[in-house]
Amino acid sequence: MKNILLACGSGIVTSTAANDKLTKELNKRGYEGKFKVTQCRVSEVVAKSSLFDFCVATSQVPSDAKCPVISGIPFLTGIGIDGVMEKVIKEMEKEK
Repeated sequence: MKNILLACGSGIVTSTAANDKLTKELNKRGYEGKFKVTQCRVSEVVAKSSLFDFCVATSQVPSDAKCPVISGIPFLTGIGIDGVMEKVIKEMEKEK
């Protein structure tokens, strides 16, 4: 089970939209039941990041996050989703 941290400015609106698209894309690629997404504010990422396999963020994250961070902007714009999903899949396939 991969633990994914999904961050946006407020931890609610933008991350919910990105979460819906990320979950759909992962399920479509056969990862249903193999991940858990937790939403948070971007200001919480550094403190929470050590508990997660990777983070998808729709805004700038401080460089001292303790897990890999992937830009989630394509989930909002619809442009570049394939590229961001390649990065997500790479993280999903990593052994712990």
